[in-house]
Amino acid sequence: MAAPTPSDADPDHPPDRAADRRRWRALSVGLVAAFMTLLDVSIVNVAIPSMRAALQASPSDLQWVLSGYALTFGLVLVPAGRFGDARGRRGAFVVGLIGFTAASAAAGLAQSATWLIVARLIQGVAAGVVNPQVTGLIQELFRGPERGRPFGVLGATIGVSTAIGPLLGGGLIAVAGPHEGWRWVFYVNVPVGIVAAILGWRLIPTRHGAVPGWRTLDPVGVVLLGVGVVVLLLPLVQEQQWRGPVKWLLLPVAAAVLFAFVRWERHHRRAGGAPVFELSLFRLRSYSLGAVIALLYFAGFTAIFFVFTLYLQTGLGYSALLAGLAVTPFALGSAVGAVVGGRLVNRYGRPLVAAGLLLVALGLAGTIVALHFVPGHDAALATTAPLLLAGFGSGLVITPNQTLTLSEVPVGNAGSAAGMLQTGQRIGSAIGIAGVGSVFFARLAATGFEWSIAFRDALAVALVFMLVALAAALTDVLVAHRSRG
Repeated sequence: MAAPTPSDADPDHPPDRAADRRRWRALSVGLVAAFMTLLDVSIVNVAIPSMRAALQASPSDLQWVLSGYALTFGLVLVPAGRFGDARGRRGAFVVGLIGFTAASAAAGLAQSATWLIVARLIQGVAAGVVNPQVTGLIQELFRGPERGRPFGVLGATIGVSTAIGPLLGGGLIAVAGPHEGWRWVFYVNVPVGIVAAILGWRLIPTRHGAVPGWRTLDPVGVVLLGVGVVVLLLPLVQEQQWRGPVKWLLLPVAAAVLFAFVRWERHHRRAGGAPVFELSLFRLRSYSLGAVIALLYFAGFTAIFFVFTLYLQTGLGYSALLAGLAVTPFALGSAVGAVVGGRLVNRYGRPLVAAGLLLVALGLAGTIVALHFVPGHDAALATTAPLLLAGFGSGLVITPNQTLTLSEVPVGNAGSAAGMLQTGQRIGSAIGIAGVGSVFFARLAATGFEWSIAFRDALAVALVFMLVALAAALTDVLVAHRSRG
């Protein structure tokens, strides 16, 4: 299928109905793939007890099942986005989706913890290949203000997939049984992945004139960035398993490698090459500040579900299904907020993101208050309203912030820019889980396993991340206001 003509994606020349249907069909396939790959970030959480019993997995094994996916996911986002920019998105999307589907089948068939960990690592790589192609596709097929709607749908997909994972995982385990139900957490991806790969090849447009040759892919930059991201993430994702302070020595090593990456990218650009990431994008305030907000927000956002699932299942004895139902209000609020945010972002801009962050902060504060008065088995019911409010605010953050962050990015850099943005989100998630998780487990030990107290204190740390993100958003609003003045 040929790439859309300029009139297909130009707000001054709206596409005809047939062209509009073609681009929305292509995007729909991308959204299905994005939902499936992001779902696997959270759906596995509720299956951990079943995996531990079935595979005799150690705590370290289970940590790698959870964190290994996020680690390799973040590793390939930028180079995969750059590959799509340079060589076309359809091939990268389909190959990544096939790899993800095959790795999901392998994970479901796992006979040992090591087998499952390897499958999860491959799953993460494949997911990292797929996701920047979806965002890049929006940048290519839509222009200017009309991007608000597709980014709104993508934001709803991100919010719902992350929040609904525990519910879907719990439902599968309830239907298939605790001993084999965890395998269906992975098997469910297989038929969806096969159909999406076939439709992706048929519906996603090719881009003629993509630059041939491996020189456009900057292999040295890819290696430096990959090593830097892995060394940065390792002490964060293994924070509970690698005891002692020695692991934090990896952080200055990561800083040195990433500094070398920046120097190499500048040299490569001066030598006439195409860098894996265009560093000049950080000179755009919309991109740099949006990336900071995304990192801080995901630090609090992802950590909430990590500790909430532990609190409900281990602390309060909820089943996997009931634990999933407890986070459904957040998922519903997030879906509605994302759609609303996509429609309003062009009218209100960054103040809408600030308003969303304020609602999330109020929702988390309300959750802390609710747990203070209802600390026992009815905690899930008591947190319904504040989680619904926080979810709605989340929808007003993720979609508008992504739209604004990528608004000034040239189409030729759309994939790598989206990959770097998502890499920041993965790093933020790792920071949040490490920080919030440390407080959670420390308070458990200090209070003699008072789960409600530990969860409330962990939520307070997540709330701090939200407030810092809110401060960054308000800074942008004030700077923009003074510039206009």
